[in-house]
Amino acid sequence: MKKVILGIDPGLAIVGFGAISCKSNSQQSGQFSVNMLDFGVITTSSDTEMGQRLCTLYDDLHTVIGEFKPDLVAIEKLFFYRMGNTILVAQARGVIMLVLAQHNLPYVEFTPGQIKQALTGYGNAEKYEVQEAVARELDLDEIPKPDDAADALAVGLTALFQA
Repeated sequence: MKKVILGIDPGLAIVGFGAISCKSNSQQSGQFSVNMLDFGVITTSSDTEMGQRLCTLYDDLHTVIGEFKPDLVAIEKLFFYRMGNTILVAQARGVIMLVLAQHNLPYVEFTPGQIKQALTGYGNAEKYEVQEAVARELDLDEIPKPDDAADALAVGLTALFQA
């Protein structure tokens, strides 16, 4: 059985996305193969009015979902120290959740610590350790760039490992 998971790293200026495909091995219970379909970012400029930035996220995320047709979406939970930044990202995250609801897509959420734990076995791992794990798990020659896209792939892999 084939399953497509879309990982999302939410933000206002940059939303990272990463799509992976996993296929269960019918001959070995609990075994699966995973392939990266694509990754990238949706960007908005701080010079653009807030409403227009949210519209860009809305439109572009509809396009991404239409392209990959995910069976499940995995999203990184908000975790910020600066309140001003948290509110902006929360607004963008609201748009993301709206788009998922419009497509009737199930989703799971993970904290940064859960993602680090799933990929490295250590909840306080450094960012580069998580990125190296993404490259290793997806059999990539190099770490995906930009960081937001690599983070989105990490979220998607976490959903796969937690299934």
